[in-house]
Amino acid sequence: MLKRFFIVSAVILFSFTTNVFSEDSTGQLKGPIIITSDTLSADNKARTALFEKNVVAKTETMTLMSDKMLVYYAEKTGSITRIDVEGNVKLIKNDLVVTSDVAKYYADENKVVFTGEPKAVEKGNVVAGDMMTYFIKTERFIVNKSRVLLENKKGK
Repeated sequence: MLKRFFIVSAVILFSFTTNVFSEDSTGQLKGPIIITSDTLSADNKARTALFEKNVVAKTETMTLMSDKMLVYYAEKTGSITRIDVEGNVKLIKNDLVVTSDVAKYYADENKVVFTGEPKAVEKGNVVAGDMMTYFIKTERFIVNKSRVLLENKKGK
């Protein structure tokens, strides 16, 4: 019962305040996000919410999964400013799947930085590296020390 209370509280909180993961027509991230987890610890003074164990954050266009997700939000607006994600990180958006050990979302730059063996897979093509930065609005990547495997589409 307590778990359900925290999840419902978090859904209500994030439905009104989040600007993460669901894109509007300009490519800016907006609108409701549903986050489920086994546990939630909220700290209103620090303006953080810590989701742990089996964390799944969903919108209409993206899903982010991990072991742990620490959400930071602004004092006056309640808007999310940053999200730190760690442990079995997996981002799914359409045909794109990005995995890593750690990820950080920066709302002001609308980007996610993946570290800890990041790998992006899309339609058979694989990109890996030491650090991968994904710019959500433009769907652009910057990869440090990249390793790329392109599917051979000859004859298709």
